[in-house]
Amino acid sequence: MRTILLNFPFIASLLATAVAQLVKVPIFFLTHGKWDLRQLINTGGMPSSHSAAVSCLAVSVGLTQGFGSPLFAIAAILGLIVMYDAMGVRRHAGETAMALNQLEADFDKHIEEEYKGKTLRDYRRKHKRLKEMLGHQPIEVLVGAMLGSVWALLFYQAWK
Repeated sequence: MRTILLNFPFIASLLATAVAQLVKVPIFFLTHGKWDLRQLINTGGMPSSHSAAVSCLAVSVGLTQGFGSPLFAIAAILGLIVMYDAMGVRRHAGETAMALNQLEADFDKHIEEEYKGKTLRDYRRKHKRLKEMLGHQPIEVLVGAMLGSVWALLFYQAWK
């Protein structure tokens, strides 16, 4: 009986996720000019680790079970749903969070200007900024999917 630690699709997908998260750090440095180790655990950004995971899972299942198997079909369809969601609902939630954060900042600025002479502490509302980077641009999803697929092929050769 195989254990989860010998399950190639499972291990390959977890490692694809880790590789995608690791790659985010130098890409962030190249695009923003600063190191940010928070990229190791952040959602969003280049490449999509969700896309890397689900594409690696689908390709891994295809390699081990056959690309004509029902298991591959399940993994592929669920993977497409995850990637679509990353570009759609999650991305729009991030854009909404940006708008709400800006609205709150503008409101706080208005309050500050309206009540000159008082300290900000007296009038500033206590609020936590919403997380803005939730979803992905299509290119981030595409690169994540390519990374996951290539990882599955390379890792499969090493696994055998």
